[in-house]
Amino acid sequence: MAHATFHFPEGFLWGTATSSHQVEGNNTNNNWHYWEQEGRIDSGHTCGLACDWWGGRWQDDFDRASEAGQNTHRLSIEWSRIQPALDRWDDDALDHYRQMLRGLTERGLTPMVTLHHFTDPLWLMFLGGWEYEPVASHFEAYVRRVVEALGDYVDLWCTINEPNVYAAIGYLFGDFPPGKKKLGAAYRVMTNLARGHAAAYHAIKELQPHSRVGMAINYRGFLPAHKFLPSDRILAKALSRIFNDFFPRTAKDGVLRFLAHSKRIPEARGTQDFLGLNYYTREFVTINPFSPGNMVFFVKNFYDPEAELSSTGFIANEPLGFFDALRWGLQFDVPIIVTENGVEDHEDSMRRRYLIQHIHQLWRGVNFNWPIEGYYHWTLVDNFEWERGWTQRFGLWELEPETQTRRKRPSADLYAAICRQNALSSEMVAEFAPELLESMFPG
Repeated sequence: MAHATFHFPEGFLWGTATSSHQVEGNNTNNNWHYWEQEGRIDSGHTCGLACDWWGGRWQDDFDRASEAGQNTHRLSIEWSRIQPALDRWDDDALDHYRQMLRGLTERGLTPMVTLHHFTDPLWLMFLGGWEYEPVASHFEAYVRRVVEALGDYVDLWCTINEPNVYAAIGYLFGDFPPGKKKLGAAYRVMTNLARGHAAAYHAIKELQPHSRVGMAINYRGFLPAHKFLPSDRILAKALSRIFNDFFPRTAKDGVLRFLAHSKRIPEARGTQDFLGLNYYTREFVTINPFSPGNMVFFVKNFYDPEAELSSTGFIANEPLGFFDALRWGLQFDVPIIVTENGVEDHEDSMRRRYLIQHIHQLWRGVNFNWPIEGYYHWTLVDNFEWERGWTQRFGLWELEPETQTRRKRPSADLYAAICRQNALSSEMVAEFAPELLESMFPG
């Protein structure tokens, strides 16, 4: 075995990512709580107490992150707590977030704050959510309130998390609220999300000119199932343009492109100081005329039969897809921050391989002098995974929701070693995933 260490630049960001509804608990004033009460979640699960961060357990979890050598943490603000009604604001909720952010900085963790992570206040839901035309101005008002209150602790902002996922799963596939399956509705929502991001960007820069503002895009690798078929190649490219390119391209040049349609949104031009990149896996796609597929493209999608799958088959371990995602991000001419990457793995066996192999690809990008500034692992502790409820476990720390008991998984020690050394070494691989040694460090 060759001995080697893959070093990262000084000041590289190493952290974990979370979102408010998934960790806080007792978020009862938003569209996701409403969705859960309708029995829409796998196995009838509800978020409930989540990880009890609103009850104060964030302090112990932040201690765990700091003690593990992390130097940053990404969390989100719950809009429905800050603005519980259209005509009412809650300063106590802002004070609660201020305490949390102070807690991060006191532990040496730089906060990245996401302003919208899938959840909407009930009052907005009843107005029509992101189909409601004035939604961008309402979002801007909320953003201003948050930045004015929390700006002393934050200058790294993510306006909207995965707007492509929000629109696709909520308005094309129907698995997120409001459960629609209408292409026209999806397009309206995508347009309003782009406008909301632009409005938030300009508001933040007005209030805090030195801040850095971006959004987090879920990059999904689409590969043609049959390279020799032009139809599969065209399909893969079209899906990538719609799902991956739509929002960061609009934020770069101010032109919204959807299928054969384009529209200028000049206020969106130049509204990303960094690209937040979420990557989990990639897939093959092909035209399937015998099935309605996703109702729009008649698509059949599947993972590489040779790829290692997560425990529920939700994610394929495709580290080369991560490298491709990083390379894709270069076209937008801004620094890249990996805002999410991880795998669901209750037994914590695949996660160690997944983490090592993906960090290796991250290093490859850094070694090419690509402008990659940080990495946030999803996630710190098991949490409520949206429509999949508690059936999937992404945490470095295991959680029993009923007792709030945490147990450290071996991958937490692996990630701590990477964070503390700002590097990935052959010794780490030998300790945590020796089966990868021969392929990664041939003698």
